[in-house]
Amino acid sequence: MRRFTIAIALTTSLLLGLTLSGLPRTAAAASFDCERADLAADEKVICDTRTLNDADVKMVTTFDILTGLMAMGNRGKLQDEQSAWLKKRQACGEDVECIRASYTERLKQLDEAYENLSRPL
Repeated sequence: MRRFTIAIALTTSLLLGLTLSGLPRTAAAASFDCERADLAADEKVICDTRTLNDADVKMVTTFDILTGLMAMGNRGKLQDEQSAWLKKRQACGEDVECIRASYTERLKQLDEAYENLSRPL
């Protein structure tokens, strides 16, 4: 039953992402407001680059789903890893390829965390 629920959540997220990708670009990425006056260099690039904005949506959605599925101890570890990843992404500044590689790496880590979730037999 749990796998079915996870599959539904992930499918719903995917469908939402596909639906939103067809809409005109909004002023927000998934994890921050693109209209803020004090955007960091990496955030400006993410707001201005559709593929990076989409990667941000996918990352934060996956992170939120995983956070809800994990036990408290593992949840804290995942949040600590997310904070470390964010610092690494911020260090990219305006380098689009660095930011893209950062998202690719983080999404791979989140996929691995999902695969390693404890599941009832």
